[in-house]
Amino acid sequence: MADMRTPTRDGVIAAARSIAQILPPTPLLQVEIAGVRCWIKAESLQPIGAFKIRGGWWRLSCLNEEERARGVVAVSSGNHAQGVAWAARKLGIKAAIVMPRNAPKVKLEATRALGAEIILYDRPGEDRDEVAAREIEKRGAVLVHAFADAWVIEGQGSAGIEFTEQLGKQPPMILACCGGGGLTAGLALACPDSKVVPVEPEGWDMVGQALAKGEIVQVAPDAPKTICDALQPPATQQINLDVLRGRAQPGVTVSDEDVRAAQRFAFAKLGLVAEPGGSAALAAALAGKLALEDDTVIMLTGRNVDPTAYAATIAPDAA
Repeated sequence: MADMRTPTRDGVIAAARSIAQILPPTPLLQVEIAGVRCWIKAESLQPIGAFKIRGGWWRLSCLNEEERARGVVAVSSGNHAQGVAWAARKLGIKAAIVMPRNAPKVKLEATRALGAEIILYDRPGEDRDEVAAREIEKRGAVLVHAFADAWVIEGQGSAGIEFTEQLGKQPPMILACCGGGGLTAGLALACPDSKVVPVEPEGWDMVGQALAKGEIVQVAPDAPKTICDALQPPATQQINLDVLRGRAQPGVTVSDEDVRAAQRFAFAKLGLVAEPGGSAALAAALAGKLALEDDTVIMLTGRNVDPTAYAATIAPDAA
């Protein structure tokens, strides 16, 4: 990524303008948590069921004609895959997505349905970036990284421009579900006056650890299993850390049980289906992981959940 340009707030604003021309704004829903007025940004209601449509669209729409002709390759467990596939179909670009064999079936099927070619790899066991690099070399395609890409970061940050307009101000605090840090970095650019808090699964807080140490940290070989399949990158990357250093607040982590409680809350109180990774920020708020402030915005980032697992989570005796 050495030749990658730096993402900017102007880029986030341009991305928001472009996305507003093709997608309606997602709702900003008021909730009360521990007596504090908060707002849920329901990105789960995007056409692909996740916020990743933003970064996918902005990255692909900014490709020049020569790059579009070469096609794109992306790496994803499912939501970025669908965002890229959706944008590629709309723009007439060939897309190949490197996905783990154990990705949720609903995400694999949805990506295929959007017309993308899927290249499977074993997780754990194979290095997904190496698989992608081989495909890029073979095809001459353009890499669309899930989070370490200036345009993707700007596209994800467009959600911050959108909810600022809905709220009428930048919120005092934003809780963001965090994998590699693309959304968190984008929101930090979009809302420079807001505290931005990355929320990650326990044992997978690669952004939080990198912020604490000031350098990239690799996930531990014995990292615990997590139901948050969308939040499992082995490390953040420098482009994300450079944006977040000095801007993001110390991150917080959530357990699988915290996440399941958030999924139940979203279903019962908001009428929203939320996947585990998409519920992490809400989980942190509900579990009291940090002191909330009035008008805190909480990102609910995706709904693409395995139906059987979800039914078990929201069953009356599941709590």
